[in-house]
Amino acid sequence: MQQSSDPKTRPKPAPISPGTDSTGSPAIPPSSWAKRTGFRPRFSGETNASDSGQINRSPVNGGAPVAVNSDKDESVKKKRESESGAGRLPAKPVAKSGAAETAAPAPAPAQASQRAVRNDDVENALPQIVEEEFVSHHPHMKYELRDTPGLVPIGFYGFQHYLSMLGSLVLIPLVIVPAMGGDHEDTSMVVSTVLFISGITTLLQANFGSRLPLIQGPSFVFLAPALAIIYSPEFLGLNGNNFKHIMKELQGAIIIASAFQALLGYSGLMALLLRLINPVVVSPTIAAVGLSFYSYGFPQMGACLEIGMVQILLVIIFSLYLRKVSVLGHRIFLIYAVPLGLAITWAMSFLLTEAGAYKYDGCDVNMPTSNMLSDHCRKHVARMKSCRADTSHALKSSPWFRFPYPLQWGTPVFNWKMSIVMCAVSFISAVDSVGSYHASSLLVASRPPTPGVVSRGIGLEGLCSVLAGLWGTGTGSTSLTENVHTIAVTKMGSRKAVELGAGVLIVLSLVGKVGGFIASIPQVMVAGLLCIMWAMLAALGLSNLRYSEAGSSRNIIIIGLSLFFSLSVPAYFQQYGLTPNSNSSVPFYFQPYIVASHGPFRSQYGGLNYVMNTLLSFHMVIAFLVAIVLDNTVPGSKQERGVYVWCEPESARREPAVAKDYGLPFRVGRMFRWVRWVGL
Repeated sequence: MQQSSDPKTRPKPAPISPGTDSTGSPAIPPSSWAKRTGFRPRFSGETNASDSGQINRSPVNGGAPVAVNSDKDESVKKKRESESGAGRLPAKPVAKSGAAETAAPAPAPAQASQRAVRNDDVENALPQIVEEEFVSHHPHMKYELRDTPGLVPIGFYGFQHYLSMLGSLVLIPLVIVPAMGGDHEDTSMVVSTVLFISGITTLLQANFGSRLPLIQGPSFVFLAPALAIIYSPEFLGLNGNNFKHIMKELQGAIIIASAFQALLGYSGLMALLLRLINPVVVSPTIAAVGLSFYSYGFPQMGACLEIGMVQILLVIIFSLYLRKVSVLGHRIFLIYAVPLGLAITWAMSFLLTEAGAYKYDGCDVNMPTSNMLSDHCRKHVARMKSCRADTSHALKSSPWFRFPYPLQWGTPVFNWKMSIVMCAVSFISAVDSVGSYHASSLLVASRPPTPGVVSRGIGLEGLCSVLAGLWGTGTGSTSLTENVHTIAVTKMGSRKAVELGAGVLIVLSLVGKVGGFIASIPQVMVAGLLCIMWAMLAALGLSNLRYSEAGSSRNIIIIGLSLFFSLSVPAYFQQYGLTPNSNSSVPFYFQPYIVASHGPFRSQYGGLNYVMNTLLSFHMVIAFLVAIVLDNTVPGSKQERGVYVWCEPESARREPAVAKDYGLPFRVGRMFRWVRWVGL
């Protein structure tokens, strides 16, 4: 007892060793790769979060570690360690994590009891659950990147993974197709095409891109430029089938922008730009994407508040108040909060519709508003279209089998000014993917990807967006940011599960009734889903600050300026030259996207005016410009800025585990041996 308390005889730990703390007791491992490489934030809450998330790993009973892993997890872990050797970070001489903690010098009983009390204090002060934290402690993941637990578990987890992401996959077609003048049948066809392309591109990305379990789909980053193109001045006076004409313009812009993104990745330029892209840049950029559509979400729900508010309240109750309730070992309410809320609200709308709650005498919801002679019907037509569950005929008119094929809407039309706008946004999409790569790798992989792997993933995302443009989804394809949250909640990081789910998605896309069923979602529920998904997107964007010193005054000012100007500057461009209460054929919630016709940037070149007025009216563009300039010019240490830690190519080639995580299959990697900047 006396010997252990003597500072002269007590063994001293290494200064930055993750295996011990200042008292000499086996400490809690750091919660990110940044910390494992020496990153020690003093301001952010990540340290406390990691402590509370790793309470069960602290030694008790005289220094003996508590076994918290199942036999399955131990066998998987031993298999991975045996094949990787030094695949993990180099072992410290003082102590090792996991099962090797017993090799460390056992502390005295008094110190052990003191450590236990300390952990109890942390647990009581910060009651948090592990799956809500984006931490990189692999024992808390049920299945990691290369795990193959069997067909049944893979099928189950793959299904729940995609079901929890359903809202992100199908919401954009439900917004842009009606805006283009498309009917329910057009919406059904676009939804089926989105499911098909999402399955194909996810398989490509999981095998030949970043190789992380990230679902590819239509990103909300592309929604603002798509609406800006839809409401371009030359399209406002179109007559006839506006949908196919505008879709072809969108396809041309997406193909050009996607080729630019592919060049950005495969040329190695993205690896150089990674030095400028840090959490302080990614956070406000992605958060601005979610905050930019505030004028669409809740105002759309105003026509039927009793349905929309119930939907939002159900999702809040499921995801927050019932998140710890387990059914057969699975937190159903947390994982399926959005699908459950949608299903219950849809059933409620159907029952109210059948009971005649939204039936008005002499009014036909399918009759155009211009043909209605009764003021009574004109007054209630918006409520009928929003609340009723039978206004869409997409399910009845959809065929049982439909094969999406390229150029199904016609030959794409290439317009240089629209292509420039979409190119700028595709770069924002690449910035979004950088944050997703880093966050997901901390959860499932042995190490973060190398800059070459990141470039390879960005390049393949560009090629996937080319496919999306050829098939005509209306938006580009990218790694969905919400996927990182789904991985953390479901604890499923197996690449095989995502690949199997992608195959199921392709099969479902061939069933026309599936697209018709999704297209028949009532409008108020679409608005409710958008409110939830955009709020989640804004929160996920800001969550990137956990890698930096979030309490630093430098970062606070940069984030505050970026977010404020991302809302204020676009408002100036969007409102410039507009007269209040002007009669416009464009709905009020889409009027911000007609800025090209009245913006303040007015030169003698009409194309230049279109590009500048449109780009500077995008919230995410302003947030990105302000953040990247300030973060790379204002002095700050790497620790304060939270610079993303990527794996070194030299060490990655020497470690078998990293090679198996990110190496290309079927010996395709040999093709990239001469191109070092897009591989290991």
